[in-house]
Amino acid sequence: MKSFTNAKPRDLAHALTLVQQAHTGGRTAVLAGGGSDLLGQMKERIVTPDVLVHLKSIKGLDQVKEEKSGVTIGGLITLDALSHHPLIRRQYAVLAEACDDVATPQIRNVATLAGNVCQRPWCWYYRNGFKCFKAGGNTCYSVAGENEFHAIFGGGPSHIVHPSDTAPALVALDAKFRIAGPAGERVVPAAEFFTLPTLDPARENVLKDGEALVAVMLPAARAGARSTYHKIMDREAWTHAIVSAAVVLHIDKDVCREARVVLGGVAPIPWRSPEVEKLLVGQRLTPELAAKAGEAAVAGAKPLAKNGYKVPLTQAMVKRTLEGLGAKS
Repeated sequence: MKSFTNAKPRDLAHALTLVQQAHTGGRTAVLAGGGSDLLGQMKERIVTPDVLVHLKSIKGLDQVKEEKSGVTIGGLITLDALSHHPLIRRQYAVLAEACDDVATPQIRNVATLAGNVCQRPWCWYYRNGFKCFKAGGNTCYSVAGENEFHAIFGGGPSHIVHPSDTAPALVALDAKFRIAGPAGERVVPAAEFFTLPTLDPARENVLKDGEALVAVMLPAARAGARSTYHKIMDREAWTHAIVSAAVVLHIDKDVCREARVVLGGVAPIPWRSPEVEKLLVGQRLTPELAAKAGEAAVAGAKPLAKNGYKVPLTQAMVKRTLEGLGAKS
């Protein structure tokens, strides 16, 4: 690991100033929350900062605040704290369940919401020093190589899958992200935060240099809302989704009035399924409808040589997830 300087800012403005000062002085700087992903990248010398700015030293960025318009969640809240928060468990089950499914208890105790949303891809080519698109190169080695866990939607020129569990849940909840940077603050809908590799294959989101995701804003929970997160892995823990689904429905008199279905583990961004949503709205959640939704969820899938199994796996998972929500009262 390359040597670096630790910096503990007084507040968010000071943190952003420290990053700017480093850049002005010709040094690289990164912002760190829980650091569970960043530390691994630094050990492997994928990321080699001169200055590490620790946001954990800033108070107040790890709170859940209920407001008239909804709920604001500080980006530095740990996944464990968020998953056990009574308000989140009661009104935003899909997010609590997604937090519960991340990695291991030890990691959830330190990993933050913002860090989980912004983590870099876990493609083995990127993580093992290949000069791929994500590392500043001009090749996606997975296309002709090992692609068992890569994208079946939205791939090209890079075929990574977004690794976050919480990201699909936040898109399904129609969340908004508060971003702070040298130019001030801005608010971006979660659905617009993540970017396909066709825009810039080296990046996964709209964060600019020196910016940080500081808070997530959820709309007020509505009566009749049902939500859940379902994740399929290749082993029981310490791994990312092969396929996942975050589903948020608004049910009135047993009829689905509004639906948001977002897939994880299958695309470079949380992959929303508008055709599935259209199929559900105005209908009762029957096993037959769930089966049709599963078929619609995989329409247009373009698997690579070794990940075609994800297509029937996604279809069956969407079907089972909707059947489970339909059985809830």
